[in-house]
Amino acid sequence: MRLFRLAKIVSVSLRFGLDRMVLDADSSGRLAHVWHKVFFWRTYTESRGARLRQALESLGPIFVKFGQMLSTRRDLLPPDLAEELALLQDRVPPFPTEQALAVLEGFYGKPIDTVFDDFERTPVASASVAQVHFARLPDGTDVAVKVLRPGIERVIEHDLALLEVAAVLLEKVWPEGRRLKPREVVAEFSKYLHDELDLMREAANCSQLRRNFKDSSLLIVPEVYWDWCGRKVMVMERMRGVPISQTPALLAQGTDLKALSRAGVEIFFTQVFRDGFFHADMHPGNIFVHSDGRYIALDFGIMGTLNEVDKNYLATNFLAFFQRDYRRVALAHIEAGWVPAKTRVDEFEAAIRTVCEPIFDKPLKDISFGKTLLRLFQTARRFEMEVQPQLVLLQKTLLNIEGLGRQLDPELDLWKTAKPFLERWMDERMGVRALVRGVKEEAPAWAGTLPQLPRLVHHALTESTRHQSAQQQRLDELAAGQRTQGRLLLFIGAVAMGLLGLELYRLFG
Repeated sequence: MRLFRLAKIVSVSLRFGLDRMVLDADSSGRLAHVWHKVFFWRTYTESRGARLRQALESLGPIFVKFGQMLSTRRDLLPPDLAEELALLQDRVPPFPTEQALAVLEGFYGKPIDTVFDDFERTPVASASVAQVHFARLPDGTDVAVKVLRPGIERVIEHDLALLEVAAVLLEKVWPEGRRLKPREVVAEFSKYLHDELDLMREAANCSQLRRNFKDSSLLIVPEVYWDWCGRKVMVMERMRGVPISQTPALLAQGTDLKALSRAGVEIFFTQVFRDGFFHADMHPGNIFVHSDGRYIALDFGIMGTLNEVDKNYLATNFLAFFQRDYRRVALAHIEAGWVPAKTRVDEFEAAIRTVCEPIFDKPLKDISFGKTLLRLFQTARRFEMEVQPQLVLLQKTLLNIEGLGRQLDPELDLWKTAKPFLERWMDERMGVRALVRGVKEEAPAWAGTLPQLPRLVHHALTESTRHQSAQQQRLDELAAGQRTQGRLLLFIGAVAMGLLGLELYRLFG
């Protein structure tokens, strides 16, 4: 089975000229010379990016998802390949309803019509890992039921094994292979895929995001119905809205597109800087718009998390960049520990200035946050910056948000929208507000500790005195030991001198 699959991969690679992409990077090499002689007859009209995208589509859904993940690694891929791979869509034919019913009935242990009042046999959405059916709970609640594709684990393990082999070969035959770190990329992809295979994990992500945006005027997140959920099944509130890509339909329902584009930016920065937990798969297929103008988020398989170091890094870099304070940008990387401490700040600053200064020839509203972050990553990699997976996810999401926002409003000034948010966040973390908030957060602990303070101080002093007494006793014992040792050495020396004197007397006396 694996040999047949490998043969298909080789066949597809030759058909779309992927071998040329590799060998052209070393056209002077002997292997490249022989290969071009054998396959000289092949000609292509499409770009190399288009051929790579078509090849991945031909190889099936797992390779499509791999291409989607590769498109986010713009710190490694040439721009033309990354742009083309970003066009990949995770759309595959639905699997038979009978298989979906078998998964559901195996999980619930009873016929599907006794679990739900109504279950629509025709799926409403289908992707490589799962598909979705609409249903109704016994209490009348309309829900969406997500079902894992049967046998998908076996397919994934099979294709991942082939990708790992391909990664090793790529490093050996392509001069650029080692720089692209193909084995690390495949390992990262494997982690994301296995995360998506556990629908309980996705349900937990959905529930967390819903809690973060409870009563929000900007974003709606479906409720999860835990009693009906399992590793292969996720049941959530059915959402009704217009896909964000359908601009005419949005206008027809009276949606303010300019306000919608600004709201998308605010939602993104709220997730990143307030919560440190963000939806990392915000392509148009996962976003609907409610009739009241709020966003509706769907599909929570891929989420990103940021700690305080990440958030400080991002805020500092964005603000310093737009103030052209490149030294502050360089210091932020060093302080975060993402480039070696031995890095010369002046050299790093000069490299950042060289890459970023030309950007300011454009109006601020035309400057891409995502591409700015990408430029920083690319520059930092020359100074041995390790790839930060959470920041790669964030950069991909930021590019999606920018593209979406400017599709809704071509005049969207992302910087104008984001700057007040960033400045407020920095003030809350480092200014007077941070001090006040810190006092408020610690006050309950102080209230419990203050009544115990006299006893704790007495205990500490007693322990200190006891410790000092024990330490003094050990010092006294050590001094006594040293005195004894000194007397012993003196005695041994005297005996030695006496014996030496006797020996001399015997010899010369």
